[in-house]
Amino acid sequence: MLDEQLLTAAAAGDAEAVREAVTEGANLEARDSRRRTALLLASAADHVEVAQILVAAGADPNALDAQSDTPWLVTGVTGSVAMMRALLPAGPDLTIRNRYGGISLIPACERGHVDYVREVLKTGIAVDHVNNLGWTGLLEAVILGDGSAAYQEIVRLLLAAGADRDLADRDGVTALQHAVEKGQKEVAAILRG
Repeated sequence: MLDEQLLTAAAAGDAEAVREAVTEGANLEARDSRRRTALLLASAADHVEVAQILVAAGADPNALDAQSDTPWLVTGVTGSVAMMRALLPAGPDLTIRNRYGGISLIPACERGHVDYVREVLKTGIAVDHVNNLGWTGLLEAVILGDGSAAYQEIVRLLLAAGADRDLADRDGVTALQHAVEKGQKEVAAILRG
């Protein structure tokens, strides 16, 4: 019952109820029917205060759910810099992979989360990590991005962090070749840099 209250309160963003459940001894690693912990529920909904309470109590930022998401990995999807910062004190595993074999940087690049990419690169995360599709964050930003200002900035940030512009996908196509093919002139110019 107490564990269920913790999960419900975390999902709702009810910081006081979370604090109370933690104080009364709720299991921080209790799972819902999809194997999500309270910290994952809070992270997915961007309930930063709840996450801070759970992290301070010792919740695991690397707890995998049924679809291989973790509180840390979800930050790359949501792009929440505040949540990323809330989880960093818990010592998240920056190499943990989602169901696509990607680390948190990759979905952030795909979704155009400029501020998140800027901040997560400061953690020393692997800028050239290759996912199950054979794509890096740079390739995802070009292949799945639209070439807009946000994606241009992400490409700049990745290159400044040491991303290998010549690292090709499984078909041997580089980010520059993809940018040219997609008509992303500004991105192509940055990649030619």
